[in-house]
Amino acid sequence: MIDIKTDSRKVVKGDTFIAIRNVNRDGHNYIEQAIENGATKIICEEGDYAVETKIVSNTREYLNNYLFTNYYSQIKELKLIGVTGTNGKTTICFLVYQMLKKLGYNPAYIGTIGFYYKENQKELSNTTPDTDLLYEMLLEAKDAGCDTIVMEVSSHALDKNRIYGLEFDEVAFTNLTQDHLDYHNTMENYCNAKKKLFSLTRKDKIAIINGDDFYSQKFILTENKNTIISEKEGDCVIEKMSFSHLDTKIKFTYKNQEYETIIKMVGKYNVYNFLTAMLLVKHLGFSIEDILKLTPELSAPSGRMEKINYKTNSIFIDYAHTPDAVENVLKSALDYKKMKIITIIGCGGDRDPIKRPIMGHIAEKYSDYVLFTNDNPRTEDEKKIMSDILNGLEKNNHEVIYDRKEAIEKGIQLLEENDILMILGKGHEDYQIIGTEKLHFSDKEVVENFIKQIV
Repeated sequence: MIDIKTDSRKVVKGDTFIAIRNVNRDGHNYIEQAIENGATKIICEEGDYAVETKIVSNTREYLNNYLFTNYYSQIKELKLIGVTGTNGKTTICFLVYQMLKKLGYNPAYIGTIGFYYKENQKELSNTTPDTDLLYEMLLEAKDAGCDTIVMEVSSHALDKNRIYGLEFDEVAFTNLTQDHLDYHNTMENYCNAKKKLFSLTRKDKIAIINGDDFYSQKFILTENKNTIISEKEGDCVIEKMSFSHLDTKIKFTYKNQEYETIIKMVGKYNVYNFLTAMLLVKHLGFSIEDILKLTPELSAPSGRMEKINYKTNSIFIDYAHTPDAVENVLKSALDYKKMKIITIIGCGGDRDPIKRPIMGHIAEKYSDYVLFTNDNPRTEDEKKIMSDILNGLEKNNHEVIYDRKEAIEKGIQLLEENDILMILGKGHEDYQIIGTEKLHFSDKEVVENFIKQIV
């Protein structure tokens, strides 16, 4: 489809290869491989090669302009919905995707759990792909008859301008809590990166905002048609929530009209996620009544408070990997706790170390017992990561098991009557990154296989 490639492995005969400098790798180091694979033209910032070579001052800017000039006209009629924030993006976008399919649209979803459209599901390496891959997916979706794209928009993508040229019909802000400070350095920088999405809207400028988040005022733009969700005051007011380990009952008012529904998701944060998704769909021209009829058929994405029953116990697998997300899921477990909460958690290597002791403290505070373990240690020393997590812990209600499989199996063995086991950090991921190797590993598989052995 697109004849310019940033990944040398995807180059075929006749392609142009453009060398992009990213945080972890420099495309200039892969130029020779691209030529071997058939590239007949190279665009780079330096060097002299055996095929036609064009030197430019900034290859990323060149790529963005090239894609916009040559391909945007083919995708500009697509409706674009963008969701940003620290937590909740995947759930909101996946709910919107499901709602629109059931309401007769032909949507596509792009985000953490992959690229979905029609009956197709493809894995992605980034929440928001690089510009060339993103344009290629939009073209692919358009060619397949899709009319709407709902996508997660990460702070990295906004800061690196990966969504160059795109204009959104609707945008949403979920929340802003500590994450990615190894990249952004300050919360102000992190907030400003997220906020860029709200300037990339078309003239109608529909914006759905979690008004109860500390940073919400930063995202309320006067020229937007803002819809505020809040427990206090706003366009959509949450009047009442009641929780069980199976579902959540919600009573809310929108424009002074009262509604009730039951969602098959747990936790207060999922009330905000559901209402955000509902309002994004409503603003496309659907009634709230018609959307609420769908709730029995909607489900959370894989690895988001995904429940596995074991005897009288509940085992939950969740992607929570930030302090706020960990606190939210553990607090939601407290809402229907009968006996003990046992938590399995770790922190990623080569990522923001500041959040590690915070996450350790939260796990200790809201759990009866904690098993600290590895979670994608990457190239960092696992003992250094664990030292950061354990720093300042006050209770003696934890142990360290570096091997994640062993930790999960131990967690299951510790369960007694009516206990809850929370396995946090990886959710839908089916890999563990140790060193530079990406090894197959699924929390869900480990749980299911171990239960089969011991039942």
